[in-house]
Amino acid sequence: MNTAAPRSGDGTIGKALEVLDLVAQAERPVRFSELLGLSPHPKATLYRLVQTLTNLGMLRYDVDRQTYSPGLRLVSLAHSAWRQSSLAPIARPHIDRLSEALGETVHLAQLDSGQVLYVDKRNAADPIEMFSQAGKVGPGYCTGVGKAMLAFLNDDALEVALSQQAWHAHTAHTHTSRESLCAELQDVRREGISFDREEHEPGIICIAAPILSDTGRPIGALSVTTSTARKSLADLAKLAPHLKSTAQDIAQAAANWQFPSQ
Repeated sequence: MNTAAPRSGDGTIGKALEVLDLVAQAERPVRFSELLGLSPHPKATLYRLVQTLTNLGMLRYDVDRQTYSPGLRLVSLAHSAWRQSSLAPIARPHIDRLSEALGETVHLAQLDSGQVLYVDKRNAADPIEMFSQAGKVGPGYCTGVGKAMLAFLNDDALEVALSQQAWHAHTAHTHTSRESLCAELQDVRREGISFDREEHEPGIICIAAPILSDTGRPIGALSVTTSTARKSLADLAKLAPHLKSTAQDIAQAAANWQFPSQ
């Protein structure tokens, strides 16, 4: 691993990129103490760089494990970045099997600054046109995956996420206030599933389930999406056991892959 000091003239940007390189080259979440042992920068300088990168979304800090990993902002900047970050690599076989078994489109998403970042998608044999594609960012308040993740945020994180919503009425079914959304989020938390009732796109419906860490934090969400021409919400509700089981499988795979026992 190259830990040489930055070339003269690289400046702050060069130093920040070196920190990103150190995190990426580790190929697993790393603690600040590990970065300090690898970096040529003094502790105060490294801490300032890490905090700035975290605030900008270029690094992601796991408060439970006190580790840093590549941030989801990188996912939205480049296709190659999202392929090596997020849940996409380990979730792919699971969502492949789910899409094949159900014959419907499956989405994998994560929450970024209150918004939904789609990190993978598996189309049904007969796909339908819809907004969501891997790499796209969608609203959190009116998508099934968004509501599935919002429902399991702690109070402080939820308050921040709600402040980041646009509350634009995409359709006649869209939540346009935090009060109406929060009432539904209570149901989502209790049932463990959420629905998109044509809230983002007319004619598009879905059922979604959160992917939760072992501490109950939402690390992603999974949805089965279709059109009202194909199925009803009652039809989708019958898929809840399949969706929950796959979400649990992905959560377990993520825990084993990202955080192996030391």
